[in-house]
Amino acid sequence: MIPYGMQLEDKEEQGMTEREPRRCARLTPQRSLMVFSGRGNPELSAKVADKLGIELGEVRIKTFADGEIYVKYGESVRGADVFIIQPTCRPVNENLMELLIMIQAARLASAHRVTAVVPWMGYSRQDKKSCPREPITARLVADIIQAAGADRVVTMDLHAGQLQGFFSVPVDHMTALSMIADYFKLKGLDDMVVVSPDAGGMKTAKRMADRLGCSVAVLSKLRPEHNESRVMYVIGEVEGKTAIIVDDIFDTAGTLVNGVQAIMEKGAKEVYAACSHPVLSDPAYERIAKSPIKEVVVTDTIPLRDDRDLGKIVVLSTADILADTIRSVFADESVSELFQGENQLF
Repeated sequence: MIPYGMQLEDKEEQGMTEREPRRCARLTPQRSLMVFSGRGNPELSAKVADKLGIELGEVRIKTFADGEIYVKYGESVRGADVFIIQPTCRPVNENLMELLIMIQAARLASAHRVTAVVPWMGYSRQDKKSCPREPITARLVADIIQAAGADRVVTMDLHAGQLQGFFSVPVDHMTALSMIADYFKLKGLDDMVVVSPDAGGMKTAKRMADRLGCSVAVLSKLRPEHNESRVMYVIGEVEGKTAIIVDDIFDTAGTLVNGVQAIMEKGAKEVYAACSHPVLSDPAYERIAKSPIKEVVVTDTIPLRDDRDLGKIVVLSTADILADTIRSVFADESVSELFQGENQLF
C-alpha cells in the first residue's frame, strides 16, 4: 500500500514495474484557501466569499458576560492559507481585539499562513506625534497585529503611506479610487472639478481628476481640536462647476459640510463627495442630511448604521477588489498589477 502522497513511477521513465513503489515520495500538498469573518462587517465578508466561489469558514465567536471575547474555529485550518476579514471599525477596540484573537487561534491551529484582511484600519490617523507626550498608536496597532501571528496584512486606502512601514510583515495595499472615479464617469456630470479637503490630499485629488479629465481645487482649513475643523477659503476655480470633494475618510462630516458651504459660496453649480471609509460618527448623518450636498459616495469597508438617514448616501461594494486581492495573494501573484501600480501612489 502506498502512503498518502506517493505515486507509482512510470516504468518507462524509472525502469520499475508497475507494482514497484517509488523509494522516495514526491509530496505536493494542495494548499487550501479559507476565508473567515469577524463580526466587524459580516455582510462584506459574505460578498467576498461569494466572489471567490467559496463559503465562509465556520468560526464561533461570542462575548462573555464580563466583555471578554471567545473564538473557536469550527473546522480544521491545518496547512491552510487563512484570510480573516475584519475591519477595526466601531466598536473599534472590541473589533481589534477580536481580530487579534482570531489571528492567534488560526496560528495555534497550525494554519500555513494567516493574512489579516483589514479593509478599514482603525487608529490609522494616529500615525505621528503632533504635540509632546502623544503616542503613535498606529504603530502600536501594527505591532500587536504582528505579535498575534499575522504573516501578512491586506488593507485599503490607508490614511498615510508611511503606515505600511510600521509593519515588518508584507502589506498589500488596495485602493477604491478607480471604482469611485468610474462611478462618477457613468453619471455623466458636466464641467467637473475635484476638490481636496486639504493640501495633504492633493495627490489623491489629482489622480481622481486625471481619471475624470477635469481640474483640481483645494480647501484651506484649520483644525483647532480633534474632530473639529474650520474651512478658511477655496483655492482653485469652482464657479459654475460640479464639484466633487474626495477624501479617504468622512468622520463627523464637519470638514465636509463646511467645505460644501464654502464651495457653494464660490458659485459652484452643485457639490458631490466621495470617500473610501464612511466612519460617520455622530452627528455626521444629520449634518449630511441637512447640507446642500447632492450625494455622498462611500464604500462598504465600514457598515453604515441602519438607524440613521441614508438618503443622500450611495454605497459601492469593495467585494470585487478584496476577492481579486485575496486570490492574487493566495496564488503568490502581483497585487500591484490589479491596480496598475496606483495602489502605492500617496
